[in-house]
Parts: sequence; C-alpha cells; structure tokens
Amino acid sequence: MTTAAPGSPRTYQVRTYGCQMNVHDSERISGLLEQAGYVRAADSDDPDVVVFNTCAVRENADNRLYGNLGHLRPVKNKRPGMQIAVGGCLAQKDRGEIVRRAPWVDVVFGTHNIGALPVLLERARHNAAAEVEILESLEIFPSTLPTRRESTYAGWVSISVGCNNTCTFCIVPALRGREKDRRPGDILAEVRALVAEGVLEVTLLGQNVNSYGVEFGDRLAFGKLLRATGEVDGLERVRFTSPHPKDFTDDVIAAMAETPNVCHSLHMPLQSGSDDVLRAMRRSYRAERYLGIIEKVRAAMPDAAITTDIIVGFPGETEADFVRTLEVVREARFASAFTFQYSKRPGTPAATMPDQLPKQVVQERYDRLIAAVEEITWAENRKLVGTPVEVLVAVGEGRKDERTGRLSGRARDGRLVHFAAGSYEGRIRPGDVVRTTISYAAPHHLNADGEPLAHRRTRAGDAAEAGRAPRTGGVSLGLPTVGVPPPLPASAAACDR
Repeated sequence: MTTAAPGSPRTYQVRTYGCQMNVHDSERISGLLEQAGYVRAADSDDPDVVVFNTCAVRENADNRLYGNLGHLRPVKNKRPGMQIAVGGCLAQKDRGEIVRRAPWVDVVFGTHNIGALPVLLERARHNAAAEVEILESLEIFPSTLPTRRESTYAGWVSISVGCNNTCTFCIVPALRGREKDRRPGDILAEVRALVAEGVLEVTLLGQNVNSYGVEFGDRLAFGKLLRATGEVDGLERVRFTSPHPKDFTDDVIAAMAETPNVCHSLHMPLQSGSDDVLRAMRRSYRAERYLGIIEKVRAAMPDAAITTDIIVGFPGETEADFVRTLEVVREARFASAFTFQYSKRPGTPAATMPDQLPKQVVQERYDRLIAAVEEITWAENRKLVGTPVEVLVAVGEGRKDERTGRLSGRARDGRLVHFAAGSYEGRIRPGDVVRTTISYAAPHHLNADGEPLAHRRTRAGDAAEAGRAPRTGGVSLGLPTVGVPPPLPASAAACDR
C-alpha cells in the first residue's frame, strides 16, 4: 500500500453501513471533505482520514464497528497524522462511549451535524485531542450540503429526514429526530440539478416518504410531488422509499399510474401479517389494510412489482401469528422481500417486552419464511420469461458478470437483469439503456441471453465513460439566514411549492 506524498492533499475513505439514508449521507460526507480540499484515496492507498458512517439498527452493529476500529489501531500507530472519525446512528446513540472504548478515534459526530465534520477534523488535529459533537436536533438540512454522487445515472434525493412514528422495534426516531420536510420547490431544484449532470433516475428518500407534507400541512403533498417530477425534462425514472401503509393514500396510487416516469415499483414494509403482532409493534395498520393497498396498486398498475420488509420472531409472536404472516406473503405475491430475524436493540420498547423468543424458534420460522418468499418470487419471475424489458445498465450488480460475460442493470420495475451484450459488446456503458428479452428466471434475478433488441446511448453513459461522477452543491431550502439578504432577481416566476 502507498501513502500520500508530503505536501499533497490529504486523502479520505468513507465506510458505510446501513440503510439508503446512510448511503446518501456518505455522499454528502464525501462532498464536504472534497470541498475542504481532501481527495478520495485510491483503493491501494492508506487514507489519511477514515470515516465510519454507522448504523444502529442491525444486530451486532457496535461489535462490527469496534472490531473495525481495532483493526485500524495498529495502522494509525504507524502513521502519525492519520485520523479516524465515526458518525451516523451508532455515533448518535453511543456518543462519548466510542472514544472511551476506542481512544484512538479522533472525531465522533451525529446524524444532525454531518456538516461539522471538516471543522471537527481540523480541531482534533490542532488540539491533538478527540472531538465529540452530538446535536439533539437538526440545525442544517443535509441537502444544503455539497454532495459527491456515487453514480452517474441514478441519484438519491432526500425529501424529509426523521420520523414521527413510534414502532416499538425501531430506534431510528430517537437517533434521526422528528420528521422535517423539505419544500417541493427545493426538492425539484435538486432533481433538475441532477438531471443537468446526466442522471436518468432519482429515488425520493425518507424514513416515511408518504407522510411527506405533515410539517407544512398538506396531506396530499407526496402525490403532488410525484406528479411534479413528471414535468422534469430528461428524467426517465422516479422511485421512492419507503412508504408507511398507515399513510398511504389513493392519490399516490393515481400519481404513480398516471405519471410516465414514475416506475411501477413499490417497496412497502409489511413487518408482520399478524394483527396482534402489528399492534405490539405499534404499526397502526392491519393486514387487511395492507392487502387492500396492494389490491388497489395492482388494479391501477397490473405490472407493478411490490417488495417489502418482514421481521420474524418479534416478542410474543406465536406459531399462529407466524402462519398468518406466511398467508399474507402468499396473498401479496411479493417480487422480493427483505427478511430479518428480530434482534433486541437497546433503547427500544421491544427490547424489554416479555416473551422474547428462543433463537432456535426464530431461526426455524425464518427458514420457512425464506422458502415461502423464494417460491413466490421465482414463480412471479418465471411469468416474465419471453417478455421485453428496458434495462438501465448499472455498475457492479452481478458478481458473476465477469465470468459469464454478461452485463447487469435494473428493469423499470426494479428487478435485477443480467443480459448478454451480443453485437453491442464493448459499446454499452453504465448509464446506457438496453432493451432485451428475458430468457431465464431465478428467485432473485432475471437473465436475458439473446441479442439485445436495442441500445440507447445516454448522457449518463457519456459521464461514466469520462469517469465523471455528478457533484451537486448544496440546494437551498429557502430557510432564513443570518445577515443581509441577497438582492432579488430582476424578475422571478412563481416559485414551486
């Protein structure tokens, strides 16, 4: 491994754990560091700064962090000036505990003050002491921060941060705070900025996207936002994650069906098919309500691919409760499901509930759930054999692609497709669009081994070929600022709301 030469810019590496929100936060961390003069370390280099963007949701998240920090300790001992920073949800939760357990860490920052990282790194260097700064509430909306995007063709766009729900298994509201919404005009400005950089697909991101608008009193704001994205010239695909069934309204289904660039894919967490378990989880809906939403979605969009999250082994879950989950899974016919074994998360109500289930019971039910899900997803995928699909070519989606000679990407419904380039070999770039025909189905992916029907070169593909990742500056939220306001433009059209 090599290190940066004396006098050259300091290098950085960001290691990300957890959800899409963390992935997007890491793009902002990279943007902030590059704005401050750091450069991303090459894979073969030892970085001058390593940033861990952590998750507190998964079991053993803390063990994983401290294990990685332990591996870095001897590296840091050999490299005077190297710095280690820890941010994200686990940092928000553990705070000073991180420095106590790993005193070689230089900076600890929380979910509410990502923008302070460059200053904290400099302060830690100057003072030769650890800097721990955790804010209790959001002071600067993250989307005002510069962002180094990881993809030339697809981008995350936060529409809100935080969550107002009180699910008993989830620690996120305590770490991310209450929901704060961005104004629609500011969201659309970021979408347009991404499209101007060549991005073809955006995913609207929030802990609970369909409660968007609660802060400014518009219950139908999310459906309006989906429709507004349809007016962004050059934007080909719009996705969103994740909605909560209790807040799902018919106008959102209509907006999905009637807005051409909104993909017919829906990720809507079920968590359990048992009403008793949903009640214990404080999920505020019941299985009948959930299945009713799916029925309406499929009536409006028969081709919709619906995916979900399911937790097995929640405290007090009986065999009858679990069987009801299997019944809902079979009725819903999910395109895929993220399945989890319940694990205690300190600080959540569920962690102290009675009737915690033995590990072997949870594992046995989990295995049965996986078998049921894969049986359904495989059957649903087989229905697509022989049908044409439009694939947005991606990077690194298929582990076997190099060996098989295939490329990979996502269909409009979100399914993973591995395809043969055929006569277009060597000309298809990440970000380009290919039409091809499905020839084989597996539970978790589709193959298209025939000659592609068409290949369309895109601006996103041009950017990928040039090695140019989108970099967006902070997008204004229209919030009050300190000091003299800037002069108004000579003329202005009505703003988006």
